[in-house]
Amino acid sequence: MRKQKGVDRVKISFEIPGEFPGMNEIVTAAKQHFGTYSGMKQTFTDLVCWTAPRNHQFAGPVKVSMEWYSKNRKRDPDNIMAGQKFIFDGLVNSKVILNDTQKYIVEIEHRFKVDSKNPRVIVEVEEID
Repeated sequence: MRKQKGVDRVKISFEIPGEFPGMNEIVTAAKQHFGTYSGMKQTFTDLVCWTAPRNHQFAGPVKVSMEWYSKNRKRDPDNIMAGQKFIFDGLVNSKVILNDTQKYIVEIEHRFKVDSKNPRVIVEVEEID
């Protein structure tokens, strides 16, 4: 976790280990049974809560950047970033942000990289003026 202050802006950064389910896995879980998707969502939202820093709550609008490290290049970027739903819900549940509506999240950025030995997501949340 990194917390930076500069020109009255706060930015935090943290790492979530592993790969999130992609859109294909999410849709498959939702079609199987409502409990299958619910369990998946709970697992990954909790993972975000456990790794998110709790030393700052953003009260206003933020930019959220996600750097997705996958095991390989086989998954489409739009499939990979479907996990952002769990990340936003985890940020709200851990009280890093007040809500995940457009009032609070005004910019989202995604970057995609490969690390076969250490798949992960690096999340940055930054205050916006």
